[in-house]
Amino acid sequence: MTYSFEGKVAIITGAGGGLGRCHAVELAKRGCKVVVNDLGGAMDGTGGSSAAANAVVDEIKAAGGEAIANGGSVSDAKGAKSMVDDAMNAWGRVDILINNAGILRGCTFAKMTEDNWDIIYKVHVLGTFRVTKAAWNIMREQG
Repeated sequence: MTYSFEGKVAIITGAGGGLGRCHAVELAKRGCKVVVNDLGGAMDGTGGSSAAANAVVDEIKAAGGEAIANGGSVSDAKGAKSMVDDAMNAWGRVDILINNAGILRGCTFAKMTEDNWDIIYKVHVLGTFRVTKAAWNIMREQG
């Protein structure tokens, strides 16, 4: 069975590659409008560029879908809000949120420093909270 997401709007964090990219492309194929969020950093969280998010948006548009890129950081309240604002400004709603953003620090727990843990926590846990919090009332009001 194939499900349609026609007219729905999704925000997908960390959608510039990997599973996030797969979610974005597949939802767009099924009619969903997609905010492709990616800070554009390396897997360890360093660096940053909008190229990855823009490439996924281009791929979706080339296949006939609708998408916009967002380079906000999930670990930053302003960045999290920017994703929701972009969706609302472009399409007036948010129906789906996939908190996919994540980083790897490439070390075992025994070798992990507090600095490594802090950035992992900020992306994986705090980032999930911040983006969900930014979208919560809108999604709740939409039912």
